[in-house]
Formats: sequence, structure tokens, C-alpha cells
Amino acid sequence: MKFGKVENPDDVDFKLPPDAAVNKDILGAAGNAGQPGIFIGCAKWNKTDLKSFYPKGTKDELAYYATQFNSIELNATFYNNFPIETIETWYNKTAPGFKFFPKIHQGISHWKRLKDAKEPLDQYLDGIAHLQEKLGMIFLQMPDNFGPKNWDALKSFLEEWPSGFPLALELRHTGWYDGSFKTEDLYEVMEAKNITHIVTDSAGRRDLLHMRLTTPTAFIRYNGANVDSDYTRLDDWFERLKLWVEEGIQNIYFFVHQNHEEASPLLSGYLIKKFNEELGTNIHVPINPTPPEPRTAEPKTKTAAPKTKK
Repeated sequence: MKFGKVENPDDVDFKLPPDAAVNKDILGAAGNAGQPGIFIGCAKWNKTDLKSFYPKGTKDELAYYATQFNSIELNATFYNNFPIETIETWYNKTAPGFKFFPKIHQGISHWKRLKDAKEPLDQYLDGIAHLQEKLGMIFLQMPDNFGPKNWDALKSFLEEWPSGFPLALELRHTGWYDGSFKTEDLYEVMEAKNITHIVTDSAGRRDLLHMRLTTPTAFIRYNGANVDSDYTRLDDWFERLKLWVEEGIQNIYFFVHQNHEEASPLLSGYLIKKFNEELGTNIHVPINPTPPEPRTAEPKTKTAAPKTKK
């Protein structure tokens, strides 16, 4: 993971910004008085990245991963258009209730930049539809150089998005959030189309960290830095999510990325424990058979997760 990586994460101010004033109204209007749907997972399931996560002898990585987590952020669909047979295999290997959160293919977002993209989008959606009820939410990630000057293309794409597929949007150009663009125009379209606004929390891109919800769903892409502060940052996130639960949020989607992905299950498990212990949820806590050793080549590496405060 290179996006947002910094040399000295201890020098970064990781404080979460305050909520947008409108959030309370958006969550309150949802009228959710019960427990929200909570899905916490990693960005990948392959053994190469999650080296220490799988027990020795594991042959089917997805099948095992799905026994430990209730969801996966599916970045593989950004790089490849998989045949329907492969997507159906993913569906069949996972238990009822498991959810996939696939990223839209780069041909649509990065190559065509949302213009004249109907044909590749239809092809993409025709395949993803085979996830059936296990499709959690598709997400569209736009490149760093896709800024407010491209607003017309983005607006048209969002307005024409088919309502049968839940969508979340991640923007990475600072111009969307630095005050140079009238963001209410963007939020108006997203709210009207029920499109979720992804919150990106990365050490080196604090300019993208917003707290503006557009639906009663929070979709967080959390990029850790393999240092102790990854856990205190999760403590802060838990407090914010707990507030949103109290205000009526319907869904929480939280996916952990790391510079070295083998630590992602540890961080995900840490957050899951907090939900179980403090909010009474009953989410399976993933087992990490052999926690990764600290990396001696890098002075500021991760340590074991601190105990959850009760």
C-alpha cells in the first residue's frame, strides 16, 4: 500500500475532524432504532499479503477467510474483469451473510474517467450481479488527478447510476474538499441517488479526511501505518462510530489496509472486539495463528495490540 504512506507517522496529527452538522439529520431520518449492520474486514484474502493469517496447510484462502470475517473489500475487481464462473465460485465458497464490497474496474474510473463508459459498466455490473445477496456495496474510487474540473462527468455518471446496485464514492483530489469547489452540489446529487460518501483515513492524505455522510451508511477505508498509533486511531474511530450508532446509523462498513498487510487481521480483530465488548454485538473475532514478527529493517514498526479498555 503506497497511497498515503509517510516516513514518520508519529509526526502526523491523527485527530478525527468534527462531524458535519447535517450528519445527525441524515442518521436521524433513517429511523434505525436497532443494531446496525456491521461489516469489518480486510482488503485482500491472498496468502501472499496475509502471510501469517492462514494456518499451515490452508489450500483455499477465500473459504478460510470467510470463516474468520463477515466481509471483504474486493480490490481485485479494479484490476481484472473476472468471468462469471469465478464470481459464482466466490459466492459458493462463502457462508450465508458474508458480503463482498467490490471496486469498480479501472477501465471505467481511470481510463475512461467516467466518459462513454456505459458498455464497460454494463459488463462489470452483469458480472458482479452474480454475487446476488452477498453483494454489499460497490465502490467507485477516482484517481488523484480527477478534480472539480471533471464535475460534469462525475455528476452525469452518478445521476445515471442504476438504483439496483448500492454505490459508494471515494474522491482523492484535494480540490473536492479544500473549499475551492461548492461541495453541496456534490452532496445534493449523492443524497438524491442514495450514494454513500467514503471516508478515507490515511496518514499522508489528511486533506481527504472528511466527516460528511450522505446516507445512513458509513464506509471507512482505514489505512494503518504498522505503528502503535494504529490502535489508538481505531479507539478514536470506535468512539465516532458509537456516536453514529446512537444517532441511528443503519450500516457500518470498515475495511483495514496496512503498509504490510499481514497486520490487517490484527487491527480488524481489535476493532471487532471493541464492538462486541462495548456495544454487545456478536461478530466473530478472527484468529491469527502466527502473529507477524516486527520488521527489524524499519525502526517504527507495529507491536502487539493493546488490550481493549472496558
